[in-house]
Amino acid sequence: MIDFGTLLTVALAFWVVMASPGPANITNATIAMRYGRKSSLIFGAGLSVTLTFWGLLAATGMGAVLQASIGWMIAMKLFGAAYLLWLAWQFARSSMRPKQHTEMSLPTGNWFFRGVILNLSNPKAVIAWMAALSVGLDPSDTAASVALTTLMCVFIAFASNALYSVIFSTNGMMSAYERVSRWVDGVVAGLFAAAGLGMLRSALSK
Repeated sequence: MIDFGTLLTVALAFWVVMASPGPANITNATIAMRYGRKSSLIFGAGLSVTLTFWGLLAATGMGAVLQASIGWMIAMKLFGAAYLLWLAWQFARSSMRPKQHTEMSLPTGNWFFRGVILNLSNPKAVIAWMAALSVGLDPSDTAASVALTTLMCVFIAFASNALYSVIFSTNGMMSAYERVSRWVDGVVAGLFAAAGLGMLRSALSK
């Protein structure tokens, strides 16, 4: 059975990946500041559910198979690039027009679906899972060890996304966003455009 020290190592490695700024976390934080905690929590749940899907693929060995499939990786990168560029366009448009704060501007399902699509369009997620699991697991580990480690990472994924929602939906964060929202959206648009173009370049270079 996997020991506590190994679990802690895997947990730390996965948390670093989860907490690092990236398209998912940046979008979740922006939604929390603009639309409130409820919208962000629903969006974060969508992110977490898709991360769980990638985690199951990685834990069962399918992640390595998909990673080795050049055609699949190119298709996912093209899809991911298109979605990131679409997000960049949405944030760019938002930065050029005045906003009116609303707690829920979209139906609940739409926020969840957007979270699912964002992480589904990120083929790097399965690679991140494989890297985190490989830190503490080896071929001799039992299925129970793999299952326990995967469940722990799933918990970290949900907790990390929820933490982003709680922190960035505080009154202070939302008030600060209201004052500089157009600048924030402009910067986010630039980051997403850079990420989308980078993924597109990676897909076309295969």
